[in-house]
Amino acid sequence: MELGRQRMLISVAAAAIIIFFCFNGFCYAQNSYGFVRQAADSPRVSYHDYIIVGGGTAGCPLAATLSKRFDVLVLERGGSPYGNANISNLASFIENLAYLTPTSPAQRFVSEDGVINTRARCLGGGTCINAGFYSRASRLEVKDMGFNPKLADQSFQWVERELVFWPQLTEWTSAYRAGLLEAGVTPDNGFTYQHLDGTKVGGTTFDPTGHRHTAADLLKYADPARITVLLRATAQRILFRNVTGQHKNPQAYGVVYKDEAGNIHEARLKGCSSGEIILSAGALGSPQLLMLSGVGPADHLKSFSIEVVLDQPMVGHGIADNPMNIFAVPSPEPLTITSVQVVGIGPGYYMESLTGFNLVAALLGGNSPTVPYFFQGGVVGEKLARPLSRGYLRLKNLDPEDNPSVTYNYFTEPEDLRTCVEALHTVMRVIDTQALSEFRYPNQTVEYLQALTANLVVNNRARSAEDATSLEQYCSDLVMTIWHFHGGCEVGKVVDHEYRVIGVGGLRVIDGSTFSFSPGTNPQATLMMLGRYMGVLIGNGGVEASD
Repeated sequence: MELGRQRMLISVAAAAIIIFFCFNGFCYAQNSYGFVRQAADSPRVSYHDYIIVGGGTAGCPLAATLSKRFDVLVLERGGSPYGNANISNLASFIENLAYLTPTSPAQRFVSEDGVINTRARCLGGGTCINAGFYSRASRLEVKDMGFNPKLADQSFQWVERELVFWPQLTEWTSAYRAGLLEAGVTPDNGFTYQHLDGTKVGGTTFDPTGHRHTAADLLKYADPARITVLLRATAQRILFRNVTGQHKNPQAYGVVYKDEAGNIHEARLKGCSSGEIILSAGALGSPQLLMLSGVGPADHLKSFSIEVVLDQPMVGHGIADNPMNIFAVPSPEPLTITSVQVVGIGPGYYMESLTGFNLVAALLGGNSPTVPYFFQGGVVGEKLARPLSRGYLRLKNLDPEDNPSVTYNYFTEPEDLRTCVEALHTVMRVIDTQALSEFRYPNQTVEYLQALTANLVVNNRARSAEDATSLEQYCSDLVMTIWHFHGGCEVGKVVDHEYRVIGVGGLRVIDGSTFSFSPGTNPQATLMMLGRYMGVLIGNGGVEASD
């Protein structure tokens, strides 16, 4: 087919790509926790042992674990994942993404680099809008992050018992797996949760019926008498005492939050408690809330007339997003819709694939019902494992419901660009294998597919005529996100190795903003493990008996 005639197909493929790597449906079970309620129904002031801001990927397992011993309040700015048919099933991703309102589960933002991105706004966090692929951090990564290997393994298992399943490979993913091996991405590691070089089939948070399970499901382990989860509760700022005087010693003691009707509430720590405020608001939300509360770069805070509680220039500094680039592969044969099931782990990069959806419909926000939701073909993409390029996060305004300004500086480090080119060469070899030949039009070379995909509008960056022929230009101009952005409250810079905010009492950060790299091929497994792990350590300093 002519290049021009396939632009729509390729656009459709783009959908696949983003959906592919992060946006699947939501939870399907009609779970109705009695301790989950709307923030508008909460008292104007309440008192607790622990206050967790963010009921997401790390926040839910953290809250469930702490509630075994303490009175816990969770403030979640989004709604519930349960009972929403539009977000329940794999086949409904696009409708979910296309539904964009001030309270929708997916909140879009565009980085200053011009890359379109999304953050979660729902109980369960990113586990509710990702591709469901489950893969642990490697054993070396666990060690590098300072975790106790035994407790980390037990924490992974705690998550896996409730949420993780073996995928049922489709015709495309079986061929893709064979193509990776044929292209030399070896060894074949079979099915495993472990992060191992070569080709592997990973776990999935979609059960055999195609329904999603999320971190919110881990709240089943909570003590219902000791936990309260408030929905549509948007934290405005953290309350501190001892912030003035000669012996300044800031101590966090509460959180101001707003309900859906705009009413202001306060949650405070109990006077006799040794509890804490814990931020689990994500890699954008946690550094943003610290700054809004007066903890961050002093000059930046003063420019917004924010009282400086602690001059901490590393808040929001050194953020990163793993850049992703894709090739779309139109197929002459109809393909089963699939999420990520198989990955190839190469030197400095990972490769994933899916079949299915039209991102164009999602980008239009549901305003063009004539745009098809599905794409007949597959998408193969690669992401850099540990990008060297770093950026920064800054406030745009004083509204915590608005997105902060983020700049990731994709490919500013030359080594990142070299790794991307190497990864795309591997992607091209995989697509060109005999294993995937039956899913391609015979007259379409991989060079043709590069030119075809280069016509796809995937971001707001400037484009070049060289995109169709130069992989270096292709990497830079067609860069996308795989939604694994991290940093801004890194361990050793903003928090210590027990995730306590350095220089402030009674405050921790436990989420992906503390990471200096994205662990495993996909970070959700490690984030849920982190929540459970820290809940155990905070609760009793040791391993808790299995539930």
